[in-house]
Amino acid sequence: MLLKAPGQPPGAFFGLLAGKGKRMFLQLKQVTVTHTKDLRVLIDHFSFTLNPGDKVAIIGEEGNGKSTLLQLMAGREPAYCEVTGEIIRRGRFAYLPQEMEESEKEQSVYEFFCAEEGFFDFPPAESARLASSLGLPPEEIYSERPMKSYSGGEQVKFSLLRLLFGHPDVLLLDEPSNNLDLETLTWLEKFITESEQPVVFISHDEVLLERTANGIIHLEQVKKKQQPRATAAHMDYRRYVSQRADAIDKQEQLALNERRDFDAKMEKYRQIRQRVEHEQNSISRGDPHGGRLLKKKMHTVQAMGKRFEREKENLTERPVFEEAMFLNLDEDVSLPAGKIVLDFSLGSLCTGERCLARNLSLTVRGGEKLCIIGQNGAGKSTLLRLIRQELNRRADIKVGYMPQNYEEELDLDASPVEFLAPSGDKEKITQVRTYLGSMKYTHDEMLHPIRGLSGGQKAKLFLLKLKLERADVLLLDEPTRNFSPLSAPVVRDLIARFNGTVISVSHDRRYMQEVCTRVLKLTPNGLEAVEVSE
Repeated sequence: MLLKAPGQPPGAFFGLLAGKGKRMFLQLKQVTVTHTKDLRVLIDHFSFTLNPGDKVAIIGEEGNGKSTLLQLMAGREPAYCEVTGEIIRRGRFAYLPQEMEESEKEQSVYEFFCAEEGFFDFPPAESARLASSLGLPPEEIYSERPMKSYSGGEQVKFSLLRLLFGHPDVLLLDEPSNNLDLETLTWLEKFITESEQPVVFISHDEVLLERTANGIIHLEQVKKKQQPRATAAHMDYRRYVSQRADAIDKQEQLALNERRDFDAKMEKYRQIRQRVEHEQNSISRGDPHGGRLLKKKMHTVQAMGKRFEREKENLTERPVFEEAMFLNLDEDVSLPAGKIVLDFSLGSLCTGERCLARNLSLTVRGGEKLCIIGQNGAGKSTLLRLIRQELNRRADIKVGYMPQNYEEELDLDASPVEFLAPSGDKEKITQVRTYLGSMKYTHDEMLHPIRGLSGGQKAKLFLLKLKLERADVLLLDEPTRNFSPLSAPVVRDLIARFNGTVISVSHDRRYMQEVCTRVLKLTPNGLEAVEVSE
């Protein structure tokens, strides 16, 4: 028996079924998705209906098929997947992928918008209003600057604007909150909540999920990723998490109680059987009548045993659910609280011909957990790279780095084992495999090329690298952005308990509140201390 979604039978249609006065935009009927490389079933006989007013969040651990499911909804064919079942779409579907195509990054902003036919239907004033609502200068719509010259967050805003120019009936958004600054995250929350179109989105931002979703699709891989489970629940995120936890606790307690009672009955049964067997072995051959009675008694005891075996098959099983990854950074790594780790000053922060900020000054001491925030394009990642160059000159500290763009540091053709144990040392490889297992990697995923892994799985490689390198100063660019809501609290906790120094860039509001001892905002006039709230 599998753990059922609170109040939902497995595979139940989601939301209000299409009926009187209701328009059904999307319907999945018994859809099964199999990964053709390792023959692992990602989604098994899943049914779902999307209707007006639905704001559905797809959640789940890294590599469980969230982006694959969203691509299927959009009518795209996911790579390395075999799909069975039926998918019905009605209306215009607008799809925002996780990453912009490289060819699109080479285009100018104006060329990027011209690729959407609906762009020409909008009067300039209306186009300007839409751009302003996303925090984009209206004149940027017609810019000849290449898309790749903008920050990741700015590229997300441009992509969202192009979707709106397409007059969509349904919005499908794959991690739209990635790389967005705090101001744009607030806009995105309002946009999803007030959107007239139904929205299906993937996000790891717990605050965004809590404030926007009125429905949840939860994709899990249980029993060591050998068994998929998809749960659809017509409820908000907090209620789903609470009811799921309650259901797990109740089933766990019921299973333990039944097992305890069953074990007590089995112990009594074993005592009775042992006593009858002892009496049979001890009875004299001169007492045939007593022997016949004991034989009948043994038949009764054996029947009791068979009945107990049948009862065992019907006992409530302990709940099967997907647990978060497990990892601790080295506890013996530490820096004295008074030690000055960084004493940094910079007259101007520039990229190319653009001057982003002036008069930067930053001092960081041992044990601090610093977070740098700022608007998209403010230069936060550029500043973090300069800080890395400064710290790498020091011989008394060991610096670990996690970039926002993982490809800066990853060989995508290498496997996770090769990345973490490049020397090929057998003992090191064994250690790495153990760590990867604790991070929920399957045997096949440990040996696949990194380019086939999800963003969250790549992020896990950097966390493991930080542990293996025994770094005492961590430079983290958006460390939680690719972790699921199940794993993100684990990541926040391990960074908060880290005894070294952390300098990070993040837009994760929970991360700032639970991990950071100080938050600074990068502005054109330098770094300013701020208080952050949800």
